[in-house]
Amino acid sequence: MTSELLDQALVEEATKKSGLIWVRGAGAPAARALWHVWHEGAACVVGDGPGEQPLPRLADGGAAEVTVRSKDKGGRLVAWTARVVELPSGSERWAAAVAELKGKRLNAPDGEAMPERWARECRVLRLEPAGPLSPLPDGSLAEAPLPTPATTREPIPAGLPRLLFRKRRRRG
Repeated sequence: MTSELLDQALVEEATKKSGLIWVRGAGAPAARALWHVWHEGAACVVGDGPGEQPLPRLADGGAAEVTVRSKDKGGRLVAWTARVVELPSGSERWAAAVAELKGKRLNAPDGEAMPERWARECRVLRLEPAGPLSPLPDGSLAEAPLPTPATTREPIPAGLPRLLFRKRRRRG
């Protein structure tokens, strides 16, 4: 019993303090980094709408693996299994979760109209801890990045170093 309480406290504190969690849905090839809030005993996330974070394939009532990183060092702190609960838009639980999420959403294009957009176009999920902690692996879990339309920068222009590093003439 004491071990279960300590595990629950570890999951809650680590997840509250972390800015990102890594979530892998059942059968997903890779975990995805998601911003979240801890609300009423679960990590709440919003996404899958235009301008919002893409969520991994998470089915209502299904399971997901959540890995929590350290906010300051970025290292893996704890991994836990979650039960996925999709909150129906307009419900009391949805409104409470959205109120918390709204306060943490950075650079929203629509400000105060954000909850209405989320109700129309997005999914709000609760990731509730279920079961014991997953053991942390010994080795690296580094994976290839997921495909994305983003591109890397082009090479710098040849004349740029001369402009940046030229010696300034002294005025006499």
